[in-house]
Amino acid sequence: MLPPMTAIQSLLLAEFGPEQALVSEAALTAYECDGFTIHKQRPLAVLLPENSEEVQKAIRILQREKVPFLARGAGTCLSGGPTAILPSVVIETARMKRILEVHADDLLAVVQPGVVNSELSRHVAHLGLHYAPDPSSQAVCTIGGNVAENSGGPHCFKYGMTTDHILGLQVVLPDGEIAQFGSSCGPRAHEFDLTGLFTGSEGTFGITTEITVRLSPNPESILTLLAAFSSMDAACESVEEIVAAGMIPAALEILDQGTIRAVEASVYRAGYPQEAAAVLLVELDGPADQLAQESNEIRSIFAGNSALEVEEALDQEARARLWRGRKGAFGAMGRLKPDLYVLDGVVPRTQLVGTLRQIAAIAKKYELTLTNVFHAGDGNLHPNISYDGRDAEETRRVVAAGHEILETCINAGGSITGEHGVGSEKLDHMKLMFEEADLQVMERVRMVFNPEELCNPGKVIPERSACSEVARWPQMAERIRKAELEADEGRLSN
Repeated sequence: MLPPMTAIQSLLLAEFGPEQALVSEAALTAYECDGFTIHKQRPLAVLLPENSEEVQKAIRILQREKVPFLARGAGTCLSGGPTAILPSVVIETARMKRILEVHADDLLAVVQPGVVNSELSRHVAHLGLHYAPDPSSQAVCTIGGNVAENSGGPHCFKYGMTTDHILGLQVVLPDGEIAQFGSSCGPRAHEFDLTGLFTGSEGTFGITTEITVRLSPNPESILTLLAAFSSMDAACESVEEIVAAGMIPAALEILDQGTIRAVEASVYRAGYPQEAAAVLLVELDGPADQLAQESNEIRSIFAGNSALEVEEALDQEARARLWRGRKGAFGAMGRLKPDLYVLDGVVPRTQLVGTLRQIAAIAKKYELTLTNVFHAGDGNLHPNISYDGRDAEETRRVVAAGHEILETCINAGGSITGEHGVGSEKLDHMKLMFEEADLQVMERVRMVFNPEELCNPGKVIPERSACSEVARWPQMAERIRKAELEADEGRLSN
């Protein structure tokens, strides 16, 4: 016998039907976490809208019933962003996957939030165009999720983050109203840049339903180099010297030996030399004459740092092979242990060597399996801790080590996140970076959009960061208690 449905489940089924409202335990389990698997919470229900009007309808119902809700795309987020903290309804945008307009002459496209990142570039390739932001999960992550987290990627060193390529947004606000931020030309000079404010707000200001993005012309030439080194220090020093020489490669990516060996033992194998302590993947793009000159300079820097070998991709197939290993690195970690905690600290490039040594010492202290793969050009580190989530003691050590690693990044003059967001993962670290007055300002800005905190509650800003938060907390706690009691009654009656 199945447990009876809660009141909100019955209401949503009646309004949207079983094809668009998921309420079974089996279906809801698939939405209990994102890529950050330490935090899990099964939602009350999952809705699958296909357009702005259906998102608006859903939010108006949930606003009326005072039920928390949040948006979700492909679930590739690595900080708990689209995972409920309170019993909530997930508004899944995967069915909103249409490319609505392409204007090649104006270098823009209008897409729904469920469009997969790499699909947009494939769609406009015949026009000699592409969409520049390229998270490592670009083959599966969605542009709506990229907007929520202000995602980066290997090529953000030269081309910038998602926010640099977003011209306008259609958004359903937490009160159910539809708003338009920006335009096809981007923010106008006489108005606030609400597009920039919304991008990176991690779904706490509303749910985007249409996105106007900037398209970029394909470069004349692309040249990809892979250098292997006998030490991580030499790889990092090469990065510093390349940037100091005035060059701006499209990408500067480093993988350590643990990552190399995991990749080479997986379906993502790319021919990386497994005896190397680190490999540095450098991609140049632009006029062919310029690339030839820069390639010679970079090879000279490699030689000065005693590179073991240098490989140049001579065709598109070889380039794709070299990138396959980098893009598949996180997936390859599954060969080490069942679960993976991907951290996302940022440090100045000049602090890479020292910070990586400290991170290695932290992993040793907690007796954990740690590997590194990161965007070296902008100092965006991704220490990866492989662990078994079924082991409570090991999980405790993973969380403690993660906290120390991010604190180390802050102490080096860096940040707790470069592209994965704060979500629920880094709430405790916000007070290490920001004063109470800073957090209160952030809270007041969020209150303008989300005064009842029904939209993705409990994310980004630590609770009780402002007087307004303290005043609202008893009402929020009472809503949580009622929702949990209702869910418990349903389970007990089974």
